[in-house]
Amino acid sequence: MTKLIFNNILRFIILVILQVLVFNNIHVFSYLSPFIYIIFVFLLPFNTPRWILLLSGFFMGLCLDFFSNTGGVHTAATILIAFIRPWVQNIITPTHEYETGMQPGIKGLGFKWFFLYTLILTSIHHVCYYYLEIFSFDNFFRTLKFALLNVAFSMFFILIFQYLFYKRK
Repeated sequence: MTKLIFNNILRFIILVILQVLVFNNIHVFSYLSPFIYIIFVFLLPFNTPRWILLLSGFFMGLCLDFFSNTGGVHTAATILIAFIRPWVQNIITPTHEYETGMQPGIKGLGFKWFFLYTLILTSIHHVCYYYLEIFSFDNFFRTLKFALLNVAFSMFFILIFQYLFYKRK
């Protein structure tokens, strides 16, 4: 149990550093910028209590807001996906198929499951993030287009990140 807590704290620190120092500085066509830090919320174990999910999402978003000077936008979007995550898991696969202590990932549940899981949560995060950042429904479809393009861009890096740390049995 303590190893799991240590691994998640280490993952938190690494993702914050990577996002702030590397991924916040990647700008393709001046509007594509990947958010890989959200994988922290995605990879918490299935049996994580909801209040820990929400606190984890809060602190991850708060760190990103602090270093990115975004005024709470990352926090709001990350808390939203932490709140919705259990429902997304139940929609994709019934709870009785998850083992105690099991973490979401390609290793345990396969590529198709992980791709759908991250696609849904990443889409929710990015749409929330970009509409809160703009804070207007003017140019609704333009903002939606930016959000969805960033979903694809972020998904690419999230899947690469997952495969880099994927350990075969």
